[in-house]
This record gives sequence, structure tokens and C-alpha cells, in this order.
Amino acid sequence: MKYYLLSVMQPIGDPPPPEVLAKIGKQLDVFHQELREAGAWVFAGGLHGPESSTVLRPRDGDVLVTDGPYAEGKEMLGGICLVRAPDLDAALEWGRKAALATTLPIEVRPFMHQAEE
Repeated sequence: MKYYLLSVMQPIGDPPPPEVLAKIGKQLDVFHQELREAGAWVFAGGLHGPESSTVLRPRDGDVLVTDGPYAEGKEMLGGICLVRAPDLDAALEWGRKAALATTLPIEVRPFMHQAEE
């Protein structure tokens, strides 16, 4: 098995109304339960907005600390899900299910230098 990161790409701006968020939350609960039952679950979680971030940059032998996002954009990383899958096709299927559950774009990316289990 290999590990894949499913990144939720969330648009910048106001969140959907509470009733829409409630429906998405229920869909995510079902998706996460399916991951657990399949043995693919590793971890998942949402992130606070980019305004809550702190960036650390190496500079001249020291580290510069700044508040706010690394880059401005129309989308932000809204959450992640780490899954186990035998191959990219299986990971893409989990990504497809995540996109349907969240109603948002999902980036699927394999980890580098993985040892086979």
C-alpha cells in the first residue's frame, strides 16, 4: 500500500449557508466511514483560513516569521485527507468520492520514497 494526500481546494470567501454545510458534513461522515471500513483511512481534517497561518522563511542564517498566507490566491487549502491505496487508480477513486462529498476540487498526490508494505 502507498500513501496519498487528498487536498481539498476551497474557494476564498464566505462559506456556504449552514444548511449546505450541514449536508456536506453528513456526506463527509459517510465518506470517512467508507474509508475506515475499507482500511484506507489514515487521517483527515479541515484547516482554518489562510489568515490564521504563519510563514517561516530561512533568510541569511536566520528565520523570518511573518503572519498570513505564503501566497495570495482564489483558492486555499481547506483540508486534507491522508489515505492508503494500492495504486494511483484506487487513490483517484477515493479522490472522486471526496470531491462528491465536499462539492469541491480535490488534488490527489502520492508521497515520495514510500516503502511498500
